[in-house]
Amino acid sequence: MNELFAGIGTALWLGILTSISPCPLATNIAAISYIGKRVDRPGQVLATGLLYTLGRTVAYLVLGIVLVTSLLSAPHLSHWLQKYMMKILGPLLILVGMVLLGLIGQGLTGIGAGESIRRRAERMGLWGAGLLGFVFALSFCPVSAAIFFGSLLPLAVSAQSAVLYPSLYGVGTALPVVLFSVIIASSAYSVGRTFDRVIQFEIWARRITGILFIGIGIYFSIKYIFHIF
Repeated sequence: MNELFAGIGTALWLGILTSISPCPLATNIAAISYIGKRVDRPGQVLATGLLYTLGRTVAYLVLGIVLVTSLLSAPHLSHWLQKYMMKILGPLLILVGMVLLGLIGQGLTGIGAGESIRRRAERMGLWGAGLLGFVFALSFCPVSAAIFFGSLLPLAVSAQSAVLYPSLYGVGTALPVVLFSVIIASSAYSVGRTFDRVIQFEIWARRITGILFIGIGIYFSIKYIFHIF
């Protein structure tokens, strides 16, 4: 039970960390500007934010089901992962930590969702927020790809959770948009100050998580690869 709660907390935190990292944050800002156009209708603002969250969650849920079940359904691969997962996880966590700290992956660019997608979403009205969330979720950049494929996916595979962990990750990636939707619906004046605090929080959250990932990765490598402990 403790492992389940730890996994749930980790999946949600990885989603939140993804959402406030520079590249995914840019897509979330685009979503917030899309939502902000309905500032005169608070109910629609909240509904749009929730549909955006649903779109992101569905995208990661589909990815999780396809990838996790594919990995677990292949008997030889499943057995190999169960045998070597902890050995792989150490170096993988070190690499993800280095990406979070900006030590590697700085020169890479993400796959842009495109202005045409946003215009198409606008033509769809309220339901366009779901499309926007789905497409933006699949617009991976180095940080989001490292967190999803390097941390969330191994966690889901080891726990054999193709639905719960990817879904919680998806919800976490959309939480800032939900937060700003509530702020926009209640008081647009507070948006600027809240956004500045999110930026400051992201810097320290990413650094601390990166250091922790490297530390845990070194520990796993020493224990499961070199068998020192």
